[in-house]
Amino acid sequence: MSHSPLLLQLVVILATARLCGLLLRHVGQPPVIGEMAAGIVLGPIILGSVFPQFHAELFTADSLPALSSLSMLGLVLFMFIVGVELRAPQGVRAQFKSAGWVGILSVLAPMALGIGIAPWLHPTLAPEGVGFWPFALFMAAAMSITAFPIMARILKERGMTHSRIGQLSLSAAAIADVFAWIMLALVVALIGSGDGYAGFAKTTLGLVVLCAVVFGALRPAFAWLLRRYAGDGQPSGMVLAALLIGVFACAATTQWLHLHPVFGAFLFGACLPRDDRLLKSLIERLEHVAIIVLMPIFFALAGLNTTGDAFVGAGLGALALIMAAAVLGKVLGGAAGARISGFGWRDSLAVGSLMNARALMELIVIKVGLDAGLIGQELFTLLLVMAIATTVMTGPLLSLFSARPAAPQPAAEPARRSSANEN
Repeated sequence: MSHSPLLLQLVVILATARLCGLLLRHVGQPPVIGEMAAGIVLGPIILGSVFPQFHAELFTADSLPALSSLSMLGLVLFMFIVGVELRAPQGVRAQFKSAGWVGILSVLAPMALGIGIAPWLHPTLAPEGVGFWPFALFMAAAMSITAFPIMARILKERGMTHSRIGQLSLSAAAIADVFAWIMLALVVALIGSGDGYAGFAKTTLGLVVLCAVVFGALRPAFAWLLRRYAGDGQPSGMVLAALLIGVFACAATTQWLHLHPVFGAFLFGACLPRDDRLLKSLIERLEHVAIIVLMPIFFALAGLNTTGDAFVGAGLGALALIMAAAVLGKVLGGAAGARISGFGWRDSLAVGSLMNARALMELIVIKVGLDAGLIGQELFTLLLVMAIATTVMTGPLLSLFSARPAAPQPAAEPARRSSANEN
């Protein structure tokens, strides 16, 4: 292929993602799991092994920067919408103590296990020059992520959104992810600054200043702009352009601070007014493009970073350690929090099973780690397999531990999110 293969790449990537998504939907799993798996299909493990010549010509080295740019755009837009969507679940104040127990323990337990397995993983899987503690703290953060959107989708499909288990799990996931993302930002700042603890302090101070600017200045400014020129929740082209400028400016700032652009995009989304009409408009005008077109490119690039070498030698033992730390930490940590809050063992284990869902949020975390140089391709591959496996097992574990089937929800209940609930 002497010419740029970008358009053919898009055809292959989108078709594979859609087919894998449909296949997983057919067996009762969220389509996003199939789309994540499509990345592995398109990578060197499957396509590169079966059709090496075609794979080499399709994903030439000089074509990857264009794909990477589109992938980054998709990530930034997706995390912006996640920030806009951020809501306190109904009843969170009434059960804040219980949600706090579940959220904190479902973070601390997998974090402790992540640090616990790091001595076995660091000598063989850490990139050269990465110290033990940055590596161990990244493993702690990677183990502790819960995918709030995928959990919401699973609960909605099972009619459990307004059940005690559902409300507790949603509230706890919101709390857990705040802790986990702060931890990840600090770890990336520590390694990414390149100047040791002085650089870490500089990056952290910069992040604090950015948060102050975003919530102290941009929040009231954009609230006024939206109230004045988009009172119906439907921003005009000029207002939408202003929102996108804000997103990209914040993403560029966190990138300049040696953090990942997704942090800035999420912060800007979180500062906007909690307006469901605005959210619906942004989903229709931005998120569908990000989810359907741009995020599959992210999955494909993630697949290109995988390697079959991850499963040879001690790789399978490392995968077993990672799976054990991830599953036991989340399920038992979440269950312990629910049990302390007075839930029975079956309901507590059901809550812990929901906290074990990771999906796309985990993939974003490990891609941040790969880009920051905290992990290499072998460990990235193992963590990607863990992200898919833990999400696939969420539904069956919930069915196993649920003490009784939940009553179906009324058909008239509106779906607050659309495609992002699949992630």
